[in-house]
Amino acid sequence: MKQERELTVVDAPEFSETGTEARINTSTELPVPPAGEEFESPTGADGKTESGAQAEFEQLRAERNGLLDRLARLQAEFENARKRAERERGEQRDFVTGQVVEQFLPVLDNFELALKSTGSEKQLRSGVDLIVKQMKEILQKMQVTAIASVGEVFDPRFHEAMGTVECDDVPDQHVAEEVRRGYKLREKLLRPALVRVAHNNKQVSE
Repeated sequence: MKQERELTVVDAPEFSETGTEARINTSTELPVPPAGEEFESPTGADGKTESGAQAEFEQLRAERNGLLDRLARLQAEFENARKRAERERGEQRDFVTGQVVEQFLPVLDNFELALKSTGSEKQLRSGVDLIVKQMKEILQKMQVTAIASVGEVFDPRFHEAMGTVECDDVPDQHVAEEVRRGYKLREKLLRPALVRVAHNNKQVSE
């Protein structure tokens, strides 16, 4: 059992009669622990010793380092996954493009043969007609269809007007002439048809 330490009570300040000066007894000695006895280690507000706080700090630092290492590995995995996805998308685009181009290579071959042909104009035209037919068959396999234009009601969703044409044989606000054919892939518009719209004075006056 530890011995009780005796503390010397510090004398109260002594004031002079004038009340303006005070003398403090500075001869008071601080308590000294008895021989062979040491003070206890200081404790924090929560009762933990310095060694316990150091151990807790080391544990928290180890947990932080573990979390940082895990975060770095997750970031590396995410970056690798992103690069892999981009590479796969590129490979898929190349595959689809290759399939489309492969189907049109015979058409290109036929055009080159037509240019080298020394036949008559009629024979050349017949050869070009066959090439156009071949291209339409390829587009049909790819579910690409032409947009109906001439004689149809002007539809701004599929038609792009280049002007109007005065005529009596086509209903007003109908397509009278197709300048460039439009196409769609299934129901998706690839490009609108360039057309001229009929202006029928007879119908307008009526």
